[in-house]
Amino acid sequence: MSAAKSQKLPTCSTSHSVDIKTGSINPEALTLNKAQRMAEFFRLLGDPNRLRILSLLAKEDLCVCDLATLLEMSESAVSHQLRTLRSLRLVSYQKQGRKVFYSLLDRHVLELYQSVAEHLDEEQ
Repeated sequence: MSAAKSQKLPTCSTSHSVDIKTGSINPEALTLNKAQRMAEFFRLLGDPNRLRILSLLAKEDLCVCDLATLLEMSESAVSHQLRTLRSLRLVSYQKQGRKVFYSLLDRHVLELYQSVAEHLDEEQ
């Protein structure tokens, strides 16, 4: 497929915002690869128990036993969800003696959680 055919340009006659410097429209869609990775990320994040874990870790670092108690889940089930969250690089852990404490990995995770929570609060 030629380059001209692979990049489809808008063909409508509606007036659009333009880049002041170049005078042209420069839409940038996600690449298919990035869109697929993002979809997988949101699919894995779409589990209610994982979101409940994130909601607690957004407030403070907690160990598996505390998370299990607060969420009324087994420690095994919490550990399973934490493994998935670790694989997404959403949480990190630190060993302190025999206990392992989990925390949100970085500010992006906290900002994402807070943005979605605020958005949902606005709907009510």
